[in-house]
Amino acid sequence: MPAVRFAVRVKPGAKRDAVGGRWDGALGEALVVSVRAPAVDGKANEAVCRVLATELSVRARDLLVVRGQRSRDKLMELADAPPHTARRLATLRGSIVEGPQTPRTG
Repeated sequence: MPAVRFAVRVKPGAKRDAVGGRWDGALGEALVVSVRAPAVDGKANEAVCRVLATELSVRARDLLVVRGQRSRDKLMELADAPPHTARRLATLRGSIVEGPQTPRTG
């Protein structure tokens, strides 16, 4: 399958790694990716590739930041994307990622 390009909005320095949600930003409708790694020396970019690879069931080395190396808004490219990729990205953009729930009292 040919390469697939998609926009992501990165939230570096998050409490946990997570993928889900939509951000309407500079590159259009973007998938929100939260990573624990700080935005220093490319650590967040590496973490984004690793976290996305897990969610999309691909190898991290197949993901590339095409645009936005030093920005929260990035254009990603997945080489040899599996057939389910577009559907999986749409599902992830439509999901809401929330933090741990705390029980309500009273």
